[in-house]
Amino acid sequence: MSRKIFDFLAKELTNLESQKLYKHERIIESPQGAEITVKGQKVLNFCANNYLGLSSHPVLIEAAHQGIDHRGFGLSSVRFICGTQDRHKLLEKKIAEFVGLEDAILFSSCFDANGAVFEPLFTEEDAIITDALNHASIIDGIRLAKAQRWIYKHNDMRDVEEEDASTGKMAKGLERCLKEANAAGIRFKVIATDGVFSMDGDIANLKAICDLADKYDALVMVDDSHATGFIGKTGRGTHEYNDVMGRIDIITTTFGKALGGASGGAVISRKEVVEWLRNKGRPYLFSNTVAPAVVEATIQAIDLLTSTTELRDKLENNTRIFRKALTDAGFDILPGEHPITPIMFRKYENSSKVAVDFADKLLENGIYVIAFSFPVVPKGKDRIRVQLSAAHELEHIDKAINAFIKVGKEMNLI
Repeated sequence: MSRKIFDFLAKELTNLESQKLYKHERIIESPQGAEITVKGQKVLNFCANNYLGLSSHPVLIEAAHQGIDHRGFGLSSVRFICGTQDRHKLLEKKIAEFVGLEDAILFSSCFDANGAVFEPLFTEEDAIITDALNHASIIDGIRLAKAQRWIYKHNDMRDVEEEDASTGKMAKGLERCLKEANAAGIRFKVIATDGVFSMDGDIANLKAICDLADKYDALVMVDDSHATGFIGKTGRGTHEYNDVMGRIDIITTTFGKALGGASGGAVISRKEVVEWLRNKGRPYLFSNTVAPAVVEATIQAIDLLTSTTELRDKLENNTRIFRKALTDAGFDILPGEHPITPIMFRKYENSSKVAVDFADKLLENGIYVIAFSFPVVPKGKDRIRVQLSAAHELEHIDKAINAFIKVGKEMNLI
């Protein structure tokens, strides 16, 4: 048996380790929450997608128990064979109503939802026009489709083609891509974008995107995984935030972040799109049904968020306090208002090592964060991605702010 690939991988892993790019997994010995246990020590968690603090919420845990008690542990089947329960249909109805579209179809994750949405809908006659910084799941989903592809410079709506200063390559604005697609005689066009871009925390300009979609007869697809439940005045998502409710054609989202943090996702759209995906979406047709415990807890999460905005309001306030304090302290923070708060280390020569060392020192001070480096982010854009939660109390935020300032001064960063 050839060992060449194993020897190659061993060498490459050693290289990753030496460059401080190896991604070590810290072991958590407690439930997810504002406070977690790592190596027997309690620390404050500031890097989970637990935006609304629902991952260990007692109401959701009780609902999950009820799901198991009343509908079992799992379905042992895909949906169209014998895997559809009444509660799956109820969750689809509730998530569609929550975001304001006609219908929804469940998937085991939003990664699978994005993997399913493009290939059945768009052929060689069609075009997918995608933001350069879209999530990996959108990129992989587009790769599965035979449609023609245009990539536009991140959040650039213009009719331009120019050199991108960050890459040195030529890049086009969205309107230029749409013009070229029209000139190519494309049948159907879809603009695909993240609602919130997970590394930088910036929000897509959906108003401008929808205006261009109307002008050039295109659909709009938004992955709202980092928005559903807490972005917008009532937490409906980036389409509410951008005041384009009713103008988005397809929304994909996850149940694995703000809506409880377990697993599962959905494509939400018009009934025609949803029914087509039920018949043609391969990750749907060939993957097990979402488990009853997850379904029941997610239903409860949506009911909770429909009845009150208390948690999203608390999250908004926590984010405002943390962002202002660290900006005032002199840290290099990408501006914004999303609870994703990137602390950048781009001005340091060995930025990946600086970011890793900073995260390690914060853990010693009781703050759990992770350094992000290549290939998760581009080379030279290493960061610590802080994520605020409604589970954080003001004393938690004060402790984190003080720890960041202490370590920043110790490392001569501020």
